[in-house]
Amino acid sequence: KKNPITHLLKTLSLLSKSNKQKKTLKMKGGESKAEATSTDQRLKTRGRKPGKKTKKDPNQPKRPPSAFFVFLEDFRKEFNLANPNNKSVATVGKAAGARWKSMTDEDKAPYVAKAESRKTEYLKTMQQYNMKLASGTNRGEEDDKSEVDEAGSEEEEEDDD
Repeated sequence: KKNPITHLLKTLSLLSKSNKQKKTLKMKGGESKAEATSTDQRLKTRGRKPGKKTKKDPNQPKRPPSAFFVFLEDFRKEFNLANPNNKSVATVGKAAGARWKSMTDEDKAPYVAKAESRKTEYLKTMQQYNMKLASGTNRGEEDDKSEVDEAGSEEEEEDDD
């Protein structure tokens, strides 16, 4: 008769070998490494062609600064006058952040008001910009418009002749 313990040990060793082989071939979720990398590549390029980035329109208005950045403009001038040898941007940023945190809402009010006025100006210019885009393109494609502005401005002038 066979010894049940040796039979059990052999069965366990066979099972562990087959499990090791399966682990090397399969990852979590039951897919192989090759399948996982192809999925990763597909997810990276989903929605656009690889190698092509959408270009920003250089004519689009820039977003307005927040109240802190309006404050930072003034603070930089003061800080550079007080510390002319300072070359570190991080030092200026840390000092500005510390001062901003220590300011009361009343101290921040003029900067908040300036930021709000810049935001309203931005909204007006953005509305005008969007109107130009809507009326300037026949197809209504914003991405193509920016490429035409950069590359095709000479061609449009020739068509008008």
